[in-house]
Amino acid sequence: MAKAFGSVLGFWVTFKQMFKPKVTEYYPEHPGPIAPQYHGRHQLNRYADGLEKCIGCELCAWACPADAIYVEGADNTEQERFSPGERYGRVYQINYLRCIGCGLCIEACPTRALTMTNEYEMADDNRSDLIYGKDRLLAPLTSDMAPPPHAMATESTDEDYYRGNIVGVNLLRGQS
Repeated sequence: MAKAFGSVLGFWVTFKQMFKPKVTEYYPEHPGPIAPQYHGRHQLNRYADGLEKCIGCELCAWACPADAIYVEGADNTEQERFSPGERYGRVYQINYLRCIGCGLCIEACPTRALTMTNEYEMADDNRSDLIYGKDRLLAPLTSDMAPPPHAMATESTDEDYYRGNIVGVNLLRGQS
């Protein structure tokens, strides 16, 4: 008797599920909502005038436990300035075949150049396309940004950039 009762009790979960409404998601055609705190693809950010925030310090690469980030820094010159300060990230790559999405690179970045977006669709049928370079990681330029290389904003210092006191392109040297 107890053995038969145990079998019926075991099937209770299955029996209960039979009468619940079925949930069907039509994912590729109609993706569901994304939580605002979800962390997906990485993004290299820019300042308000278009200069890159990445200074090529390689701290994100050192912090990555999966060794998924490769950064090669270079020096800025007055003729070619890609970021405020002395250096910029000339080569920046994230290998999404290795990335585990832990976010340690985000915490290591001293200039908040690297953040994570809500974009999660990164699947591909070609392995080499999952190595994102700087061209795919950089935030797009808005209408009030000038594409680098260009000079820093008029009468500004590196500290003004790092504190976020730069407004936009109209403050660029040589422009009014």
